[in-house]
Amino acid sequence: MKWIRSAAKVLVYAGLALAAAAALTNWQAGRREAAAVASHPPLGQTLVAGSHRVHVVEMGRPKGSAPDLVLIHGSSGSTRDMTFRLAPALAEDFRILIFDRPGLGYSDRINGTGATIRQQAALLRQAAAQMGADRPIVLGQSYGGAVALAWAVDHPDSISALVTVSGVAYPWTTPLDPLYRVTSSRAGSMVAVPLLTAFVPDNAVSRSLQEVFAPQAVPEGYAAHFGPGLSLRRTSLRANARQRANLLQEVTELSPRYGEIPVPVEVLHGTADDLVSPELHAQGLARNVKGAQLTLLDGIGHMPQHC
Repeated sequence: MKWIRSAAKVLVYAGLALAAAAALTNWQAGRREAAAVASHPPLGQTLVAGSHRVHVVEMGRPKGSAPDLVLIHGSSGSTRDMTFRLAPALAEDFRILIFDRPGLGYSDRINGTGATIRQQAALLRQAAAQMGADRPIVLGQSYGGAVALAWAVDHPDSISALVTVSGVAYPWTTPLDPLYRVTSSRAGSMVAVPLLTAFVPDNAVSRSLQEVFAPQAVPEGYAAHFGPGLSLRRTSLRANARQRANLLQEVTELSPRYGEIPVPVEVLHGTADDLVSPELHAQGLARNVKGAQLTLLDGIGHMPQHC
């Protein structure tokens, strides 16, 4: 019986250690989340579309004085990606609405499964209409390009033109990144996500930004404006991971309908983009969407909106 008592003590101590580690992790994660929100608060206003809060930043010309332009950010992003360089560059010619996609930035998640590109498009269309943009030009970058395509396919009467920038459009064959395989799982969501929020080092964030911008350098001041800590919050990590895990199936289902898109389509893509293939996605859209205009940007990587 002595060994049973010893084993019980070991289990008790192990349980206490795990509980202490979990408490420390959650405390540190909450601390870093609070710091991220304090240093990078919402830049715009919050709408309620249906039952979901949607954060939108309005820039540029007054309502009714110029074409409406909606900007949709990519994975792990927020309105701050588009407000760094692209929106200010277009502000003299457009009334610009920049949205946080559901679950990211300061927009509510739609559900616990990540929200499909079609659900996101429907919500952003409703939010844009509330802002008085009934038929905007819609520009989506990277993952946001897939959301913009879903908007054009499902709601063609509520869009005047479509622009994809490094946009995801077609099924691919490479496996899901191991990080997203882990963080999109139930166990990873519970364990790995809080650990990342609490303890991921700053140099890891810097390396990630460099990989996204390569072969270009990360623009000076971008990280400070963007606020990577917003994307590292637990809610954002979980939403982004599930969206990325589901994207392949969603694009596979949507892509046969691109030929139905009736509005003008502009496709911009860097030839040096190693994250989203220009041959598969951009040239595929140019072939399959009647009248689509393709512009390949020589030597540019995944983030041409900052070049």
